[in-house]
Amino acid sequence: MQVILADSNELILLGLRTILNAETGIRIAGEAKNQDELMAQLKTFGADVVLIDFTSHGFSIDTVPKALAKYKDLRFVAITEAQHAPILIDALKSGVTSYVKKDCELAEIIDAVKETAQGKQFFCGQLLETIQKANIDLAELNTEEFSCGPVVLSERENEIITLIAEGQTNEQIAEILFLSKHTVNTHRKNIMAKLGVKNTAGIVMYAVKTALVSPNRFLFAPSLA
Repeated sequence: MQVILADSNELILLGLRTILNAETGIRIAGEAKNQDELMAQLKTFGADVVLIDFTSHGFSIDTVPKALAKYKDLRFVAITEAQHAPILIDALKSGVTSYVKKDCELAEIIDAVKETAQGKQFFCGQLLETIQKANIDLAELNTEEFSCGPVVLSERENEIITLIAEGQTNEQIAEILFLSKHTVNTHRKNIMAKLGVKNTAGIVMYAVKTALVSPNRFLFAPSLA
């Protein structure tokens, strides 16, 4: 099988190249340090599998559907640092077949490439725990729902997200915004659906990521359920 490595970190590329070159039946067709290089190498060399860190500089989650639009039979294995459930869900909806972490066992990384090349889905043990804890049903993920565009939230939804991240309950939010508790609960459900999260922690992570609240606020806060 032909594999292209996609990561902006030279040390990571070296490690992956060393690991996979030692495996019979795997050929490294190219190495890309950004999206443009990846698209050029796919055009020149072709590949069966791309092993990609879409979170690294020069790449994004949009890289995956962009490549799949041109190369329908291509398969992606994501290999990143630790990621939370919402990122995992977006990756799968974008077209990523398998997902492993950079600190997974070497055997798991190799198995992910081999299994994915055969059309199978593979997750390392650590990510399987994330999937189970977040109650993600892989069979229910609809890749057609994925959009490369940004999540669009109303001003009211952003207000509620901020208050949730600040630790306010639905009842307290209702009082602050002069809404009914039922209305706040409806907004909360819509927010979770838009963000692809299943709990308060996911909303808080979004709020921190988009700078609606400062991460310093949670340095000494108890863990979110």
